[in-house]
Amino acid sequence: MNTLFSLWDTIQTRLFPVIEEEIQTELTEKEKQFVEVVSLMDMGRHMRAYSWCGTGRKKSRRDKILKAFIAKAVYDFPTTRILLEYLNASRSLRRLCGWERASEMPSEATFSRAFGEFAEGRLSEMIFEAMVKEHLGDKLVGHISGDSTAIEAREKAVRKVKEEKKPRKRGRPIKGSEPALEPRRLDLQLTRDLEDNLKDLPISCDFGCKRDSKGNTYSWQGFKLHIGVADGDIPVSAILTSASLHDSQAAIPLLQMTEKRIINCYDLYDAAYDAPQIKDFSRNLGHVPIIDSNPRRGEKTLFDPVEKIRFAHRSSVERVNSDLKDNHGGNHIRVRGHSKVMCHLMLGLLVITASNLFSMLF
Repeated sequence: MNTLFSLWDTIQTRLFPVIEEEIQTELTEKEKQFVEVVSLMDMGRHMRAYSWCGTGRKKSRRDKILKAFIAKAVYDFPTTRILLEYLNASRSLRRLCGWERASEMPSEATFSRAFGEFAEGRLSEMIFEAMVKEHLGDKLVGHISGDSTAIEAREKAVRKVKEEKKPRKRGRPIKGSEPALEPRRLDLQLTRDLEDNLKDLPISCDFGCKRDSKGNTYSWQGFKLHIGVADGDIPVSAILTSASLHDSQAAIPLLQMTEKRIINCYDLYDAAYDAPQIKDFSRNLGHVPIIDSNPRRGEKTLFDPVEKIRFAHRSSVERVNSDLKDNHGGNHIRVRGHSKVMCHLMLGLLVITASNLFSMLF
């Protein structure tokens, strides 16, 4: 926390005045937020793999393009074209990204190719993970709240292939000849590591259906983003799956991902995650699971007063979901494919994480 405060103090008292003197204008609140996010990203370490080397025409600087995409998430621009138009008009933001003149900026096609490289290399996910470990890895976090949110996409849904069921003989089967039931995904997840569990989750675009807090059912075409949020509305883990995947199927991988990054005491989930496998896995990690009871498993079990107070902290994940969609690109998916959609969403989560880390100081 001292390191984070020292960085914030340096940005506020030294960096902002130097930048304003250089660009000869006062920074806006959005521009200040952009500078804070970039300052926490440690871009030098992560951009080495994207540095140009070899013969031929030199590629456009990828670090400058990455800064521009961060600005896109900060300003919530729906398309790259609008971002470029704004950079052409805004001298201060353009210079913050690294281009002195508008003529130096790459074309929209170059931005698109660079984004594809970032998505393929999972750059935004790596920066996000490093940021969480750097500023929260050695601290004890009270609550981790988990939930999913619908991500609408503009791409064709993958048609599901129905499995052919083998014809069954009429009558009651002979005792001892019943076929063994295949193990469920939740049971298998208990014995596998994070990488194997992530590979098992479906990631193609399809149709999803969900019930909101008011009991209304709605459907969408696209994906589903599962996130874990620490106290202070700070995202610490995220998984993007097919929209049709049930929330509970991503809970154990989300717990595994969170456990590799931070130390927490309580896991808070709603009734969709009420499964004995999830509770057992949380306890095996040394956590206390506080999961709302699902009436479909019998009579609904109410929280005791202490659990009820702690469960109220789960609203943090709802606020992060709303912030991502309303202010940082969650409702503007203009790319196709799981990797690109994930890269776009992680840029928004990077902005939220960096902003809320600084807000936690006060």
